Amino acid sequence: MSQTQHPRILLGVSGSIAAYKAAELIRRLRERGAEVQVVMTAHAQAFITPLSLQAVAGQPVRCELFDRAAEAGMGHIELARWADHLLIAPASANLIARLAHGMADDLLTTLVLASAAPLAIAPAMNHQMWSHPAVQENINRLLARGVHLLGPESGDQACGESGAGRLLEPQRIVEQLLGSEHRPLAGRRVLVTAGPTREALDPVRFLGNRSSGKMGYAVAQALTAAGAQVMVVSGPTALTPPAVERVIPVETALEMHAAVMEHIDHCDIFVAAAAVADYRPQAPSPEKIKKHHHEFQLRMVRNPDILAEVAARHPAPFTLGFAAETEALEAHAREKLQAKGLDMIAANWVGGAQGGFDRDENALLLLWRGGQRELPLMSKRQAAREIVHTITERYAAFTARQNFGSPPG
Repeated sequence: MSQTQHPRILLGVSGSIAAYKAAELIRRLRERGAEVQVVMTAHAQAFITPLSLQAVAGQPVRCELFDRAAEAGMGHIELARWADHLLIAPASANLIARLAHGMADDLLTTLVLASAAPLAIAPAMNHQMWSHPAVQENINRLLARGVHLLGPESGDQACGESGAGRLLEPQRIVEQLLGSEHRPLAGRRVLVTAGPTREALDPVRFLGNRSSGKMGYAVAQALTAAGAQVMVVSGPTALTPPAVERVIPVETALEMHAAVMEHIDHCDIFVAAAAVADYRPQAPSPEKIKKHHHEFQLRMVRNPDILAEVAARHPAPFTLGFAAETEALEAHAREKLQAKGLDMIAANWVGGAQGGFDRDENALLLLWRGGQRELPLMSKRQAAREIVHTITERYAAFTARQNFGSPPG
């Protein structure tokens, strides 16, 4: 297999109830920095839709051998040449039989014959099917040709029976395919801010916002899964702290600013996911403010701009900011990207149906100089994995510019 930092994996999905695990497998592969393109058999589409896998892969899913648009330029040959590795998971008994006999009656089996890349299969089927002599004969044929067998495992099956034939868990497939040690951000130090800030009016009241911290915590967890050493500076939340190296709790924007500046010097990447108050009361009352008048005037002063200050450092870490907007999403996000000198920004709508504050889902627009990527509405955990995958790609370009002085891109 290619030893490049971003291995290219062509994932084939065949007809098995375990096909639903393909989405998790794609996420796990991409966490490891892999580029993934998906090919589905006709039977696989009965268990999971191409659109579902397209959303997590970030690439169109191919299903038909005779796709007029793709085949105008012999697209299946181009796809076969693109791959560093072919992985079929799940591999059904039917597909294994067709592979063993060298058939090329759909796009996936044709690609296997047209590619010189190594092939790995992860079988998934009923335990009686797996033990059948015909299946075992087909497996032995494939092994004799150098096909790599991943699993299957033994355990409970969808039919209610138990035995060998379960699809190997996605994480174990990835480890056996790519090795258990390589993670794309291994050794990188990352500082993440998360949650809201609270600005005191008096000992009882504060000015705050609707941020729950869910997006920031999910990104921190996904960065850890990618191998990074992660520290989180967190405003007040009701969430369980993420499993990272250290969590520093703060309350106000000034406290968050102080914590970030204390620890930023040795960080490679800074992710500003916190919703930091732009202003704070100039003079919080030392006593509870009583209700005396029909009107109450409050004088506010600007808080430090933590993100802009970090991005302006020399040298600066790779900086990712977030922009929560109620109108002109892309225009405002691009303005913030440029004005603060950021490397990347993740923008999302708030106050509508597209996720955002204090919700479990989010839809995001990722922007950087010279490129962008849209993430449709998905869970924040899934969105975090997609963000970290893009960070990994952009950070590689960032370090190349730092090392060789190449122009921004």
